[in-house]
Amino acid sequence: MDAASVSLLRDLLAGSGWVERTRELGLALQATRSPGGLLVVGTPDEEPWHVAAHLDDEAGLSGLPQLAPTLVRWEPPVNAPPHLRVGLDRLRDARRGETLFVVTEQQAPVPLLERVDDARRTGATILALDGGDPDLESLAHDAIALPPDGGGPLSFDGAQHLVSMAAGETRRLGLRERLARFADRISGPRVNE
Repeated sequence: MDAASVSLLRDLLAGSGWVERTRELGLALQATRSPGGLLVVGTPDEEPWHVAAHLDDEAGLSGLPQLAPTLVRWEPPVNAPPHLRVGLDRLRDARRGETLFVVTEQQAPVPLLERVDDARRTGATILALDGGDPDLESLAHDAIALPPDGGGPLSFDGAQHLVSMAAGETRRLGLRERLARFADRISGPRVNE
């Protein structure tokens, strides 16, 4: 899905609450302090390659290097390139300033829940995009649960696109900043008399 398709999806979902929720989660990913500190993990049967690739693209396009994810894998092949050999042990080393983003439509297996809990206890921020897993959501600081089996207006794939695109959005101006800019615009340049 390209940027135009994601924009169209946003337009179609306007007013449903989904755009706002995916934007909140996407912007929460920006809180990661450094490149490599955004850990993306799924289940043994469902590695989140798709969202990891989009987050990597957004890191480059937005100038936010902290969005460049570390894909955490259950059984990384020993002959894989170094960036594809990161195993679950990395979750044990998660710290404050890092973000663990769990992306799965399946129920999180107990070993994953245990690692997520450990990462939370060491100060990592836990975010989740899931198919309605109450155990995972109870550990997450913020989570979006999509109805199982595509029962809602937003597919799991669509949600991944909305979240990753929102993650690349730069900070919006606050109300005071917007009012100050507006006041500057309407007052126009002053001419010395």
